[in-house]
Amino acid sequence: MSGQQDEQSVVLTAYISNSEALPAVSCKEQAGFSGPSRKTGQYNVQKCRAPAAVQGSSSGRVPYQRCSSQDSLDEHAMVDYYKELEIIQRSGDAEHQEEVQLKVADEGEQEEAWLMEAGLATLFDESASDGEDSIVLLSTLTRTQAAAVERRVETLKQTLRKRNKPYSVPDVREIFKTSPSESKENEVESTERSGISNEEVKTLGNGVRPDSQGGGAETETDINLEVSFSEQALVYKEGMKVSEPRSEADDKLPDFKVSQDKTGRTRVGDLSPEDMKKVRRLVLIEMSALFDTCGIELKAHKALKIKVRESGLFGVPLSTLLEQDQRRIPGTKVPLILQHLISHIEEQSLDTEGVLRIPGAATRVKAVCQELEHTFYDGMFPWESLKQHDAASILKLLIRELPYPLLTVEYFNAFISVLKLPTKKQQLQALNLLVLLLPEPNRDTLKAVMEFFQRVIDHKDKNKMTLNNVAVVMAPNIFMCKGFRSKISEQQEFAMATGTTNIVRLLIRYQNLLWTIPKFILNQVRKQNTENQRKMNRDRAVKKLLKKMAYDRERNSDKQEKNTEAEGGFIRVQAPQFSMVSMAVQLTEDLKASDVLTRFLSQERSLSVKREDLCLYEMGGNIKERCLDEETYIKALLELNPTAEWLIKSAQH
Repeated sequence: MSGQQDEQSVVLTAYISNSEALPAVSCKEQAGFSGPSRKTGQYNVQKCRAPAAVQGSSSGRVPYQRCSSQDSLDEHAMVDYYKELEIIQRSGDAEHQEEVQLKVADEGEQEEAWLMEAGLATLFDESASDGEDSIVLLSTLTRTQAAAVERRVETLKQTLRKRNKPYSVPDVREIFKTSPSESKENEVESTERSGISNEEVKTLGNGVRPDSQGGGAETETDINLEVSFSEQALVYKEGMKVSEPRSEADDKLPDFKVSQDKTGRTRVGDLSPEDMKKVRRLVLIEMSALFDTCGIELKAHKALKIKVRESGLFGVPLSTLLEQDQRRIPGTKVPLILQHLISHIEEQSLDTEGVLRIPGAATRVKAVCQELEHTFYDGMFPWESLKQHDAASILKLLIRELPYPLLTVEYFNAFISVLKLPTKKQQLQALNLLVLLLPEPNRDTLKAVMEFFQRVIDHKDKNKMTLNNVAVVMAPNIFMCKGFRSKISEQQEFAMATGTTNIVRLLIRYQNLLWTIPKFILNQVRKQNTENQRKMNRDRAVKKLLKKMAYDRERNSDKQEKNTEAEGGFIRVQAPQFSMVSMAVQLTEDLKASDVLTRFLSQERSLSVKREDLCLYEMGGNIKERCLDEETYIKALLELNPTAEWLIKSAQH
């Protein structure tokens, strides 16, 4: 063994290429995952020791090596990454499958696509139908978010000018037009929209939290969801330095803390589709603003249409899997085959040593996949005969054989670029935004997979699968999807090893935070809804307005009654789904959503519904619909949304 460890071989230290396929990383830069220069299309190499476990590869391919610089992962743990790559390549997954074809957007094309996705198409296309919504959206942006929009509009304008094409792109100064007398006032409004005042900016600039008791310095482990991430990054860039834990051991990743918000935490699935559409647009702008502020340019790819299987289990798009499943079980959000595989692995005990790491027998796995294709939906597959390690191998194959990656073609490079951000906090914030940007099927499936990984890790004392071990074996299956594997060299795969593994570690470890909608984004949605309501009321035709006035008088009378009730110390909660007309609940400083549900269940004892299936909803006012966290303080939320109504119904997720 020691003799093998002394062997020398050539390994990658920097990759320089004209290709835009994927960023590469040198040995010395793996921890920061920074992108090298791309000019000559050549490799710079040096000699490093190869891990003993991968010397003398039986596959006949060049064995994988790594340098000794392992800033964040145990050296022995990374051996499993290269073993997993060998297994993937020997398996020759679905070679008949057409690979996704990637294309880097042409100059100007990316900006157009970005503006359309952000709901700002009217900034380059006057015929777009979302003009009013665009104006409202722009009015809620923070300074850094507005700068991100301006940058892309200006880039698009310059591109069109180069092509000598007629265009109707407005001057960026016209988009956020201010007079000298208004500039001071608008600066205040901008900081208020970001959730941070000018005074607090100065305070943060000195490294002190605005709400700190005793003036203690903010640490890297304090996560602030009330202030725009890009605004925080700007403050950091302009001179604020925080203490950043450097240890990356399994149990020593930063223990990030989110201060309790009395208005409750909002998770993915808590909001209506209408409000989630606004969230996604804001998140796209915020994510771009965060990378812009840190000086990181993102080049998005787009997937060209390819011929994919229209049915089956393996090598079919995620959307196809879900369509098949929803015809059988309406409302399915995670593919049934994935759910069955996870359940089967767990039923056979997560205490099994090496679960997820030890591969199943290749010939047996191939045969099982063929049998699943023919019998899964008929309910005839003999699950009792499926070995646990075979099931784990099939689960990994299912993920990596998706024609379009689970992290999507559009945001694949953004996920990889996360580790270029200067602090762990900013990396986590970027991941939070990227998770929210994923299409709902991808986001739900990714969450189910991450939750499963965490349950495996919970049994690490028995199965020897720590956070590092799970991340190491799963990173190549998530990131080395088929469409990308053939477009990068083995050296690039090596360069990506530590970076992609670290991203998977963050996704697993901080999943409870990553699937949370930041409060500053939700506040911007509330402001949009308030402004839209004002515009709708102001722009109604006279005939409708007269009718509405009569309705408003009745409505205002009801609201006055409700407000009187609130001022008198009560709120009225309705539960029409359960035949209860309304329930008066005394309003106190300590009243939480959980208390309201407890009171409801004590009065409706005949109900068969479980407590965990119920949710108290905030309805109307400046939000369409929001399922409340049970730790939400009702009085604090009432101050944020005075005209809200309260409804108890079955949770939607």
